[in-house]
Amino acid sequence: MKRMDLNCDMGELPEAISDGSQESLMASLTSVNIACGGHAGDSQTMRATIEQALRWNLDLGAHPGYPDRANFGRLELQLPPEIIAESVFEQVRALADIATRCGARVTHVKAHGALYNQAARDRLVAVAIADGVARWSRDVALVGLAGSLMLDVFREAGFGVAAEAFADRRYEADGSLRSRKFEDALIRDPAEAGQQALRIAERGTVVACGGTELATNAQTICIHGDTPGAPAIAAAVAKTLREAGVELSALARRSREDLRS
Repeated sequence: MKRMDLNCDMGELPEAISDGSQESLMASLTSVNIACGGHAGDSQTMRATIEQALRWNLDLGAHPGYPDRANFGRLELQLPPEIIAESVFEQVRALADIATRCGARVTHVKAHGALYNQAARDRLVAVAIADGVARWSRDVALVGLAGSLMLDVFREAGFGVAAEAFADRRYEADGSLRSRKFEDALIRDPAEAGQQALRIAERGTVVACGGTELATNAQTICIHGDTPGAPAIAAAVAKTLREAGVELSALARRSREDLRS
């Protein structure tokens, strides 16, 4: 049976926590990536998101981003590697400390936004992320864009890795995510997102803009919590996968050997 993790970036919108819309996503997921003080998030939102995730028995991940709240971490910054590493370390440690106080642990780390996209193509940025996480712990999986050099860098640093593909984003022919400056960068239709997720799970591919078929061999599929209609998208993705016989399984429940291969 095929297995797939479904992850979602969370803890970024305080109103989504208080109005219940964030937790409504969780019934469809197996893991969450929690903003930890860079592009979004503070101690209150981190704790609230952890507590919600624990109610749904979800794996907890840190979601560090550039410390640029004005641009939600989606503007590329040209920071020295040592500054990136220190920022990642401080963000991951902050979330891990709160998780410990909640009786939980952080099992994976996934960079956010521009930091993630730069690491997918820039070795120095990817190394900085790995260095920052390593200052806290190496006993976590690092999540990165399927087919990108960041996964190789993370493996070289001694981490288990998880290749990630996206149910709610479109791709360019080179394997990068289509820029959000384009109107069609997001997939908002739940049925279309479900079919993209199914292709990722069953065939290990996505179809990029222009029709190019790209290999992903992904172990985890992301649904963005701030995508319009995210709860309906997540529900459609989970339903489509389950009906096709795909087992939804969090990354931490797989062997370390699987994540290091």
